Amino acid sequence: MPSPTVDSWLDQEDSRLAPGALRNRDSRGRRHPEPAHEFRTSFQRDRERIVYSSSFRRMTGKTQVLVASVNDHHRTRLTHTLEVAQIARTVARRLQLNEDLTEAIALAHDIGHPPFGHAGEQALDECLREFGGFNHNLYGLRRVDELEERYPGFPGLNLTFELREAFVRHSGILNGPDGDEFREMGGPPLEAQVVDVVDSIAYDTHDIDDALGLGFVTFDELHEIEFWRRAAETVRGIYPGLSGPSFRGAVLRELLAWQVTDLLTETARRIVAQRIASAEDVRRSELPLVGFGTEMLAWKQGLERFLRERVYRHHRVLQMTASGKRILKALFDEYTRTPELLPEKHLRRWAGAAHLAGTAPYPRLPGRTLVETLPRVVGDYLAGMTDRFAQREYRRLFQPSVDL
Repeated sequence: MPSPTVDSWLDQEDSRLAPGALRNRDSRGRRHPEPAHEFRTSFQRDRERIVYSSSFRRMTGKTQVLVASVNDHHRTRLTHTLEVAQIARTVARRLQLNEDLTEAIALAHDIGHPPFGHAGEQALDECLREFGGFNHNLYGLRRVDELEERYPGFPGLNLTFELREAFVRHSGILNGPDGDEFREMGGPPLEAQVVDVVDSIAYDTHDIDDALGLGFVTFDELHEIEFWRRAAETVRGIYPGLSGPSFRGAVLRELLAWQVTDLLTETARRIVAQRIASAEDVRRSELPLVGFGTEMLAWKQGLERFLRERVYRHHRVLQMTASGKRILKALFDEYTRTPELLPEKHLRRWAGAAHLAGTAPYPRLPGRTLVETLPRVVGDYLAGMTDRFAQREYRRLFQPSVDL
């Protein structure tokens, strides 16, 4: 039996994908040209490059909402990412979109998050305010374009245009220099739109799950939310007397199922209503094609309002985020004041910039083109840390001992 080739896979895409899906043949390619793989498509290779990157692995030690030292059961940035990828691939399959592209975007969408969740992003944005600020999506693009070091022929991961575009689209910052390459493309592909919306499904539902598991909220408090109340009534109708973790899991599955079903129904309706017949039609559409119906949107807004008021501002969450911000700001100040404390490979990036001015304290890093100011180099170093490593570095610098 002959082995499958890339061409045979591309032929299958032409026959099985919906008209508005983005085919591998339509990709705008990579920044650094590479020969086609014998049996893997461009988007399949993107997915695998993300999975094998150091940034992807480090998400296991990065906070989703709660600092990772609370316990071993709540979600980290990595487990959230895997849940987004699973739901997004299901949606893409049902809508006959490009599953490989959808999954690759989902797996990559959070690799730029710093330690300590959104508190870490706020801290770095404040530290770097005079140097362009910090946005985790744009930092994710920097990681895949320049900072990952896996291939001898080019910096970064050399992902396709469509994967790289998704970082900028997710940031919503198309007017900055990072958006120049993508600004004239029109709207995002359906696959990127799916990941954006599914991200909200995952974190809304799973943040409730973690909050219940940690005792931040109770079933009685959740009964105030119409969405939760309707889902709970449905579960009780099917399983009278169900309680505890089993009841919680059943309600959460109901919440997920309702959101995904509504998303599929409403998205299909919009695609038909706007007469989408090609990926170019998707780009030209002035309105989002992937989204929820009016009723579901109202239910989700009620759930998100509850999360903001009762979970994200819970005193234990605020204590943890305040500590995280304090750690990152202290590290930033110390590293910029005493840069020789930085690992040498980061110093060399700064040295490359200083080299141009004739004041380089270290030799320029061979084969690398990215040169930066010291604050930006420090910010990139901190953003790549896990929660645990940042805490360890803080103790090493500010609670010193003779141990190395």
